[in-house]
Amino acid sequence: MHEHFIDIPGRATGTIHRLTWFSFGDGNDGPHVYVQGGLHADEGPGMLVARLLVDRLIEEDRAGKIRGRVTVVPAANPLALGQFLHGDQQGRFDHYDGRNFNRDYPDLTAQAIAQLKDALTKDPQSNTARIRQALLQALETIAPSAPSDRLRHALMRLALPADVVIDLHCDGEAELHLYTQPASLESILPLAALARCRAVLVADVSGGEPFDEALTRPWGAIAEAFPDKPVSQGCVSCTLELRGRMDVDRKVAGADAKSLVDYLRHIGVIAGKPILPALSCEATPLAGSEALVAPVSGLVSYTVSLGHHVRQGEVVAEITDPVTGDLHPVAAGTSGVFYARPATRIAEINKRLGKIAGTRPFRSGPLLSP
Repeated sequence: MHEHFIDIPGRATGTIHRLTWFSFGDGNDGPHVYVQGGLHADEGPGMLVARLLVDRLIEEDRAGKIRGRVTVVPAANPLALGQFLHGDQQGRFDHYDGRNFNRDYPDLTAQAIAQLKDALTKDPQSNTARIRQALLQALETIAPSAPSDRLRHALMRLALPADVVIDLHCDGEAELHLYTQPASLESILPLAALARCRAVLVADVSGGEPFDEALTRPWGAIAEAFPDKPVSQGCVSCTLELRGRMDVDRKVAGADAKSLVDYLRHIGVIAGKPILPALSCEATPLAGSEALVAPVSGLVSYTVSLGHHVRQGEVVAEITDPVTGDLHPVAAGTSGVFYARPATRIAEINKRLGKIAGTRPFRSGPLLSP
């Protein structure tokens, strides 16, 4: 195990933010997997799971069982770890410009394609290495200045060499679920099974250039640009949502870390083969996931529990006007698993009240919440 540091200059004179990451193995005998937690720095479950994963990997390393390479960034956003407002941590958006820390990652596709002209061969393995190098070179042509963009640059530089990228997040309150892309789905489904995800949401483009898609999407575009050359999907990724913000529990996180270790065994990064359980859900299109919206403001109470399979037209929540006493039911517009909801019970008009994983696509445009 090796511990590494990247210092990111802050906006003010004399300020520095330190990004810490850990590496295991050398990648010569197996895949390279990148795992990070806390990109949204107010989401504790992923940071705890990533830290406990490091502890598990130290044991596996001592036992000589690591066959591939693992990179773990337990707290991926040192900038936002220090953002507080009136005693509450604000880790999703940059206080300076309001941007979501999991959006606006650079699209390296065009520059990589330009570099790869006449460079690819008939050997798919050689092509994977050349594409990965071209993507890294394209990233290095970008000279970020804002601390948040320097952070994006640093995280992409760490993740671009990886075959598998797992970004750990959480919702307000939620069942364990994940987001991935069609090109990644087959490789990621074993992780969904081991983690016992209750929803697997799939989209080619979810909008906003989130971290995981910025790493995987160039591969498909490069394959389309060079149809006469064998180009495999050199990077698969997912965003694994570890329940809700309050679910910071060492016992639960330990079980989640074990699921990640079992996945690493399954794909050959660590010696041994786990028993792969059956999936707890089917994969569904992110475009079929309904975001329930409050039609009025008021106090929210839920009539169904998380994990409940709701039917179209079934009342999921009720909003009470605290002044008039008026009661407004909120019904599901689609059928599926009720997998996430906010932690607060006070709603403004148009507040998102929950998410239902439906099977029928009906949305277009940006599919992720802001």
